[in-house]
Amino acid sequence: MRGTLNSLVWVVSVAAASAAAFWLGGYATDVYRKMLIWIALALSYNFLFGIAGQIAFSHFAFAGVGAYSMVILAHKVGLPFSMALLLAVTLCAFLAFIVALPSTRLEGFYLALATLAFSQLVLVVINEGGDLTGGTGGIANYSLPSVLGHAISGPRYTIVLVLLVALTLWVLRRLDDSTFGRACRAVRDNANAAAAMGVDVRRTKVLAFTLTSTLAGLAGIAYAYVDNVINPPEFGLDNIFLLLFMIIVGGSGSHIGAVVGSVFLYLAPFVLEPIVGHGYMVLFGVLVVLTILFRPAGLADLLGRLGARRAT
Repeated sequence: MRGTLNSLVWVVSVAAASAAAFWLGGYATDVYRKMLIWIALALSYNFLFGIAGQIAFSHFAFAGVGAYSMVILAHKVGLPFSMALLLAVTLCAFLAFIVALPSTRLEGFYLALATLAFSQLVLVVINEGGDLTGGTGGIANYSLPSVLGHAISGPRYTIVLVLLVALTLWVLRRLDDSTFGRACRAVRDNANAAAAMGVDVRRTKVLAFTLTSTLAGLAGIAYAYVDNVINPPEFGLDNIFLLLFMIIVGGSGSHIGAVVGSVFLYLAPFVLEPIVGHGYMVLFGVLVVLTILFRPAGLADLLGRLGARRAT
């Protein structure tokens, strides 16, 4: 009975999120699509940071690898779309595994520095890639191919992004509920104790990093077709810190917290700027700090408490 109810909730949620694609206007649709990409990225980063306990600054770098490799393979090299997609995801997974092998030997601040260096390397390659990557000007003037004679654009592509978020959430929840998820939490809490209980600490860290970074690459591939243009600044360090704030504000280690935090912080500037003008960034920062100080468990915990009070 409970499984049937959960399935029904999933179907209704996906249907409602997809239906929004048909009544939103042009600008609102663009905001909605990019918010869905941020949710997908926040979900995978929440697993890496909040559940596996790895402070890595490479998430947007892998999103950039996914976006650029997909566009280059499909629209510059001219490979069939399905083959380009498979190769782009495989490249993200391979690079993530290669980066994870040495990086996950490190912890805390040192892991952050190592992944930060990788992110900078990716940006340098993109900016200095010449005609292949478009350099600082990026790549534009491409689009998704038709599938069975139907263009995947407008509301149809928004539905693809909704399905991407749903797939990401489903995969990560299954992982979290598995033996692997419990091993990740054990390593996060105390790596020595986890090793004493038989957990392969290094293997767990490498797999968590590789899986979540590959999901980030998949989100980057989806982002490449939101506006049919990609630029280096979109995958810079500013965004990774915003992603980190989303996880902390929403509730680190909580899948719902990742969704709540990403929606809250992504939409906040759109609400604040018309009210306070250019000073919205100051108010935005104050809101983040106040949330961290007074709701350290995140907004998801606050919403859960409010729901429990109403139930009683």
